[in-house]
Amino acid sequence: MIRARAITRIAGGASLLALGALTATPAAADSLRDALVSAYQTNPTLQAARAQQRAVDEDVVIAKAQGLPQVDVNSNYVENIIISPNAFAAPQRVLRTGPLLTVPIYNGGAIKNATKAAKERVSAGEADLRATESAVFSQTVAAYMDVLRTEALVGLATNQIEVLKVDLEAARDRFQIGDLTITDVAQSDSRLALAEADLRAAFSDLIGARETYIRLVGRAPTNLEAPPPLPGLPENAAAAVEIALKYNPDLIAARERADAAGFDTKAAAAGRRPTLGLTTGVDYTNYFNTLGGPFADQLFQEETTSNMALQLRIPLFQGGAISARYRQAGARESAALEQMIATERDVIAQTRSAYAAWQASNAVIESSKQAVAAAELSLEGVRAENSIGNRTVIEVLNAEQELLQARAQLVTARRNAYVAGFTLLAAMGRAEARDLNLDTGGPLYDPHEHYDKVHHDLWDFGRKPKPAPVSTRTVDIPAPDATITPEEGSN
Repeated sequence: MIRARAITRIAGGASLLALGALTATPAAADSLRDALVSAYQTNPTLQAARAQQRAVDEDVVIAKAQGLPQVDVNSNYVENIIISPNAFAAPQRVLRTGPLLTVPIYNGGAIKNATKAAKERVSAGEADLRATESAVFSQTVAAYMDVLRTEALVGLATNQIEVLKVDLEAARDRFQIGDLTITDVAQSDSRLALAEADLRAAFSDLIGARETYIRLVGRAPTNLEAPPPLPGLPENAAAAVEIALKYNPDLIAARERADAAGFDTKAAAAGRRPTLGLTTGVDYTNYFNTLGGPFADQLFQEETTSNMALQLRIPLFQGGAISARYRQAGARESAALEQMIATERDVIAQTRSAYAAWQASNAVIESSKQAVAAAELSLEGVRAENSIGNRTVIEVLNAEQELLQARAQLVTARRNAYVAGFTLLAAMGRAEARDLNLDTGGPLYDPHEHYDKVHHDLWDFGRKPKPAPVSTRTVDIPAPDATITPEEGSN
């Protein structure tokens, strides 16, 4: 009776583990929001994407610069070492220097359309940045839930070993008094050894989950809280797809790139049109008293001149290069349009699949709850019948294994449902910092601020701070182990 009560106490603790899996809230714990804020501020993938977008912003400035006036100072110093004997007035040395102003007047629309294409790619890049942010958050949520799941599974496996140890001790005691055979003892011993092996595997899975969390979040997980309910989940797959077609960042980026490719085609067509430009400059020349030879004193040894010119260029024959560039741009525009359709297909499939996975996981949760309740009742009955000799030891062990599997399935289903729900939000374009209210962790990154700052910058000599990483390193974070606190084991 004492051993039966011990088993009952352990089994009751396991029941609390299963029913509280991924829902308990320990004190002084890290929340999912904390993890997302840390990833938002320190994840290197996200920081690199932001830097890449700042580079894309500069393409607008570069494109616009081709249509703005250009000012250069040209200097040329010549030292004539051997002078032709027939050149009586040739100077020995000459210095020419002066500014030159070049003003593009008409370029056939090439610069205008190239600038529009660059602006469209800025918009596409901003959508790509949203997609990267959403992907990092999805990975972070999955890592967070994996830590909770593996901690709960370690807790279940640890509890199972305690149950099997009590079973084995009871089997040995009953074997001593002749109530059981050596086979019954061996069966209990085998199940305990298998449970210990399962625990070792669970330890490895937990360490792997914690390492993934550290890689994404930049710090070790500590007593993770249960995640909050996911906001804004749709009522059906059709509603989810409708939202995704409007707000999915990958699809928005594909549309912007298709528009940019259209402007590229127009810019390529401008190669067939005339161009007109204006140049004007001032030249200062100094012959250092070497001009004119014996007549040097009769000539001016310094002079300043100025000129202005209009340059008209009419392309007549370029070996087919202009037409080739135009056809090439058109083909790329066609490819961009096809890629837009392909992205739309992917978004629809991802959204529907995520919705189905979310619904299925929720159904598995309900089924698993029923399975756990039934397995607990079954185990209680089998144990009672075993105490009066109507059930064998292997039947008790099988009932305990079925209960463990049901609890593990419940834990996994809760993890899968949450990850699938967040994946669905990401496919709908609603899994970014602005949607998750992460601004209380500090101001959100606005990629358009950098664009607004630089796209009118005409100064060529501005300085920028030396590039330095923003993301944090994890080399100083101790390697995680597989130990869990009672709170973590109950998650």
